Amino acid sequence: MITALAHACFTVSDLERSIRFYRDGLGLTQAFDFTDPNGRRTGLYLHVGGRSFIELFEGQVAAPADRQSYRHICLEVDDIEATARALRGRGIEVSESKLGGDQSYQAWITDPDGNRIELHQYTPKSWQAPSLR
Repeated sequence: MITALAHACFTVSDLERSIRFYRDGLGLTQAFDFTDPNGRRTGLYLHVGGRSFIELFEGQVAAPADRQSYRHICLEVDDIEATARALRGRGIEVSESKLGGDQSYQAWITDPDGNRIELHQYTPKSWQAPSLR
């Protein structure tokens, strides 16, 4: 049966720029590279935590569609205010945090290709709490 979300994959317009954002900016750990037969890096896996990864491949990025189904990915953080301060210190624009309708804290960032990323901190009253282990 399904046990977790293994990874989210993005096509990015500039792989090196995206590596700087996700690895250097967000602090994710580079797990491994994908290379073509000539040894040129074409993509990579970044470890988010636990058993979760973000996968990036360089390619042509399509303009967002008005009615696309993708809205964002969400990364869990342990302390939303401390995380926001750290990211701002690395030059990443972070929205103000707020308590969402699900009783979890959230703040927002955007990657270099415009993909929205929610930063999410559970609280004891989070609606997700009964399902967390």
